[in-house]
Amino acid sequence: MVTAGDFRNGMTFEEDGNVMQIIEFQHVKPGKGAAFVRAKVRNVISGSVVEKTYNPSAKFPTAYVERKDMEYSYTDGDLYYFMDPETYEQVPISPSELDDNFKFVKEQMICKVLSYKGKVFGVEPPNFVELEVTQTDPGFKGDTATNATKPAVLETGAEIKVPLFIEEGDRIRIDTRTGEYMERA
Repeated sequence: MVTAGDFRNGMTFEEDGNVMQIIEFQHVKPGKGAAFVRAKVRNVISGSVVEKTYNPSAKFPTAYVERKDMEYSYTDGDLYYFMDPETYEQVPISPSELDDNFKFVKEQMICKVLSYKGKVFGVEPPNFVELEVTQTDPGFKGDTATNATKPAVLETGAEIKVPLFIEEGDRIRIDTRTGEYMERA
């Protein structure tokens, strides 16, 4: 059990059957009246963020979110299969559990699979990935006065903006959190 007075950033707890994670919190002691805790919490399953106030003595059960490294194996129909590297067990995950940044993941990449009480609710790809550019327009020499970019299609099918000097066949590093080009690999 955790009390609202013990809240810390990143802590997870159960409230009304939902798993909540504290984004930020503040202990408030007004000049008049009782102290309270103002917290911005995110529902881990649905992703919604709300701001709530709690009595510092309110108690909540601690929620243990499991973050397990699993290898993305393949897609079959509308399911994505991840393999547990310890037991070699295949875990099917529906596309609704995947974030938009999953478009940068290719087969055999290690991702973190998030679950609570055995129910998978999300997949975190690695923060940085190296992918090959499969299609892009040729760049033009001398057009570098500004930070000019052009569209490029990667080996996973994702499309991002890259600098003009990048050509087909180049391997580039991408930040999956923002979807931005970082550097040549």
